[in-house]
This record gives sequence, structure tokens and C-alpha cells, in this order.
Amino acid sequence: MGTVHTALPAQTLYVTIRRDELRQLKDERDQLKQELAQLLLLVQGQHPLPVTQRAPHA
Repeated sequence: MGTVHTALPAQTLYVTIRRDELRQLKDERDQLKQELAQLLLLVQGQHPLPVTQRAPHA
């Protein structure tokens, strides 16, 4: 049998993050959420239309 270890109390960890790093992480999160939604649609047998950007009317 393995060695028994006593559980340590939970500790709080504080970190500092720059605003540009936070913005980048949020952008990456949003992109991953969008990709996940696309993959879920594909897995469910639905094929979403590709996202296209239209040129503004002149």
C-alpha cells in the first residue's frame, strides 16, 4: 500500500497580470469558444455557413 499523506490547508495564490496580457487571454478564450461552438455543430451533424466579411457599400 502507498504512504498516507495528511492534507494541507488550502492556500491562496495572488498573481499580477498586465492589461495587455489579460486582453490577449480574453481574445484567445473568445476564439476558442467560437471554435468549440463550430465543432459542436459539426459533431451534431449540422454544417454552419462559413463566416464571410462583406465589403461596405460605397
